[in-house]
Amino acid sequence: MATISDVAKLTGLSKSTVSRVINNHPYISKEKRKLVEKAMDELGYQPNPSARRLRGQLTSTIGVVVPRIANPFFSYLLASIEQTAFQNNYQVLMFQSNENKEKEVYFLNLLKTKQVDGLIMTAVENDWNTIEPFTKYGPIILCNEYLSSASIPMIRVNQTKGAYLAAKHFIDQGHTKIAYCTGGLFADDGKDKDRNKGYQQALEEAGIPLNPSWIFINKHSIEDGKKVMKDIIELKDNPTAIFTGSDEIAAGVIIQAKELGLKVPEDIAVIGFDDQPSAEMLDPKLTTIRQPIEQMGQKAVEVLLSLLNKSEPENKMPELPVELVVRNST
Repeated sequence: MATISDVAKLTGLSKSTVSRVINNHPYISKEKRKLVEKAMDELGYQPNPSARRLRGQLTSTIGVVVPRIANPFFSYLLASIEQTAFQNNYQVLMFQSNENKEKEVYFLNLLKTKQVDGLIMTAVENDWNTIEPFTKYGPIILCNEYLSSASIPMIRVNQTKGAYLAAKHFIDQGHTKIAYCTGGLFADDGKDKDRNKGYQQALEEAGIPLNPSWIFINKHSIEDGKKVMKDIIELKDNPTAIFTGSDEIAAGVIIQAKELGLKVPEDIAVIGFDDQPSAEMLDPKLTTIRQPIEQMGQKAVEVLLSLLNKSEPENKMPELPVELVVRNST
């Protein structure tokens, strides 16, 4: 049986272009449309999603679960997902979990009740045993998230490398007292386990012991960053650098440090994660780990649409690059 990949190969066009023709997207040239239609006839290709849509079994809607839309990282990621989906004649529904397990299950049930065709999960609150049963109702993929026990596609960056680069940058500058903000405990399959691994690896290579007093768990917002800085100043042994895990937390740390009369980076050096536009607006400008947010969103939609088109994605586990962007906070 012919697939959308076969049509793409015969025409020399991308699968996304073929998908746009199938879904009658307006921004397709007549030449490409004729080329695709001819190839479909020659191959006898029948687009299953179109047939299902005619039977009312498809909504042309993708669900996207984010933990907090107020976090600019997820706003930019959602924007990339929505734009790519629209180009492929799909609409997007955004669901905010607020890191609540029950809300996440409620959103998963929308897949079961056919209110969305597939789900992109940019964060995960429940374990895989809770999520896995819902995969029989439609495709689920992870974006910006990783579960070692899961068997679904995952679009992510090398989080281990990102945290390693941050900690190594501090070490190269002579820092040995390096604090760290993480989303969860140092567990085998816990939140931020890959970042935790990178942070630990850099310290171990330098022979620096991990100090539990300098590890701050479940920190996400600017207010969290302010609280972390207040906690640091109260410690008997103060760290001289902090890898915050997000640009939001970093902003809070820098703001609070100034209010406490500290200088960044002289008294405490700061590294964020994401490289949001605000990173260059801070004073001092923020050193951070850059994630390819737009590429992550595009790839997530591409993989999900391949599954909806009953076509196996070329790469179910794409790992996108990260890089250290050095500015004035270190």
